[in-house]
Amino acid sequence: MEKIRTGLYGGSFNPIHNGHIAIARQMREKAGLEEVWFMVSPQNPLKERGSLLDDTRRMEMARAALRGMAGLKACGYEMSLPLPSYTWRTLQSLWRDFPEREFVLMIGADNWARFGQWYHAADIVSSCEILIYPRRGYNVDARSLPAGARVVDTGLYDVSSTEIRRLIKEGGDISSLVPADIVEMAVRYYGGTAAE
Repeated sequence: MEKIRTGLYGGSFNPIHNGHIAIARQMREKAGLEEVWFMVSPQNPLKERGSLLDDTRRMEMARAALRGMAGLKACGYEMSLPLPSYTWRTLQSLWRDFPEREFVLMIGADNWARFGQWYHAADIVSSCEILIYPRRGYNVDARSLPAGARVVDTGLYDVSSTEIRRLIKEGGDISSLVPADIVEMAVRYYGGTAAE
C-alpha cells in the first residue's frame, strides 16, 4: 500500500501568516504532497525564545488560520515531545506513530544554509526527502544538493512574523498579511504584554 506523502512544515508560526500558507500550498501542489502538517514548534534550539508567544495561543491561531483549507493541518505533535525540539527526534517519533505516512521535510533556504548545525543532520538527509523553498538572500546551488534534497520554486513571499508583531505594537494594519480569521486574535495576543 502506498504511503500518504505528508509534508512537515516546522516553525514557531509566531504568528502564522499568508506567506506560510502560500508556501505550503505551492509545496503541496508542486511536490505531490497529500497533506502539509504545520508543526508548531515549542522551541527552536537555534533561536532565542525572545518574543515567542506561548504554545497554546500559537496553536490556536494556526488552527483558526488553516480551518477549511484542504490538505493543510495545524499540528501540535512536537509539543508533547521532550525539549529541545530536534527534528531528528520528531521524525523518529512520527515514523513510529504514523507508519502509514511518508514524511517529507520542508525547509527554507535560510535553514538549509545552516543545516549542518542541525542535530543528526546526516541522518535526516539519508532517511528523509527534503524540499527546500527559496528565501530572499539565500541561494541554493541545486547541483550541490545531496540525493533526496531538492529546491521547489514556491516563489518569494516578503512577509515575516517579526514584521507583523512590529506592526501590531505600532497599531498598524495586518489584515493583508494574515488570514482574516486571526486578525483580531493576533492583535489581542501581540498587542499587549501577552507576547513578552
